[in-house]
Amino acid sequence: MAKPKSAARRGPSKASAPEHLIAFQGSPGAYSDMACRAAYPDLTPLPCPTFEDTFAAVQEGRAHLAMIPVENSSAGRVADIHHLMPDSGLHIIAEHFQKVDHQLLAPKGATLKTIREVHSHEQALSQCRRFLRAESLSPVAKTDTAGAAAEIAALGDPKRAAIASGLAAEVYDLKVLKRDIQDVPENTTRFLIMSKEPFDPDPTAGLVVTTFVFRVRSVPAALYKALGGFATNGVNLTKLESYILDGKFTVAQFYADIEGHPDERLVRLALEELSFFSREVRILGVYPAHPFRQIIAKK
Repeated sequence: MAKPKSAARRGPSKASAPEHLIAFQGSPGAYSDMACRAAYPDLTPLPCPTFEDTFAAVQEGRAHLAMIPVENSSAGRVADIHHLMPDSGLHIIAEHFQKVDHQLLAPKGATLKTIREVHSHEQALSQCRRFLRAESLSPVAKTDTAGAAAEIAALGDPKRAAIASGLAAEVYDLKVLKRDIQDVPENTTRFLIMSKEPFDPDPTAGLVVTTFVFRVRSVPAALYKALGGFATNGVNLTKLESYILDGKFTVAQFYADIEGHPDERLVRLALEELSFFSREVRILGVYPAHPFRQIIAKK
């Protein structure tokens, strides 16, 4: 596998202290790497093979923060994250929205006419579905975008290309055959920044987001009743997703985002009503809303 250029990689040195590292899943040049650099330019990105390894790096004190992608505006939620976060032992302290522009990368000498296969993470392939179909290119799923770029660089096969970031092209010395091939121009990924210690933002300093998981009691209309408190108290529920826990389709856990701080009276009343109809309510983090939310609201 191709080695990344040291200057472009800006990877952690042996002297880097854990408090100066931010962990992410993937190889150098991944979109999570770009998000780390954009949100925390003073920290050094620490690549990790899996999401479990990323969480463990913070939990074990090898990194200060973790940058975790949770959903994309085109392809939806990132698989496994909602299962892993509640048991990670970490707390959400911030969010970051990263514009994702996909580039078609290939070795020197390759052209659009020579390419037959395109390698990338399944999310990236999904976000470029129209382009791949229009060019009659066969998608090949890999564990991450930058890893796919590294593999393409190592193979040097003009019949194979990768979908990855412009940073990955720089890191692995690949040619950009086609720029910005994503189906949706505004393609954006939302990341959550996680820490071993919780953060308690000032509810009067601006919009606050509270993220939590809960399981409802097995009674008729339990979910309807559990969520009724948010409506009656005027609390904006911005995200609600369910996923199966036990593999038998009998126990569902719900993941939710709301606008507001648990210390605010109306939010507290809504959460109390939720707890009355739920088997368990667990807050994963309370954190300042990213300015991107205001941009969305104005559109």
